Amino acid sequence: MSIGADEVDLPPVVAEVRTVFEVYERALLANDIEALNDFFFAASSTVRFGIAEHAFGIDSVRLQRAGLPRTHPERQLMNTVINSIGTDVAIVSTEFTAPNTTKLGRQTQTWVRFAAGWKIVAAHVSQIDPPIA
Repeated sequence: MSIGADEVDLPPVVAEVRTVFEVYERALLANDIEALNDFFFAASSTVRFGIAEHAFGIDSVRLQRAGLPRTHPERQLMNTVINSIGTDVAIVSTEFTAPNTTKLGRQTQTWVRFAAGWKIVAAHVSQIDPPIA
């Protein structure tokens, strides 16, 4: 199966994923661990690479999440881009800042639509020194 250019960045799919991503972000800021875990696909193939940890499989994702420090409640997102591929896959890429660090955060999530809704199958979070303009 191949995807045509007309099946990329479909506005209704991008809007759906934006809504789910915004709910995810609210759960993150509220430190709602149960909700955060539920956003991830419950499979051994799920991957989450965090700032100082890596998790292979949903059990590891859940274990790591339980031990992570709370996200700063004033975290701010910037340059959020959502790309859809067909109607059932999307990638969310964003940058973030928080008052408790001088680092620039970067986050990428791959979302897949399942019968149970949109779920994250892969995620990557990292921080870097801000780029020199």
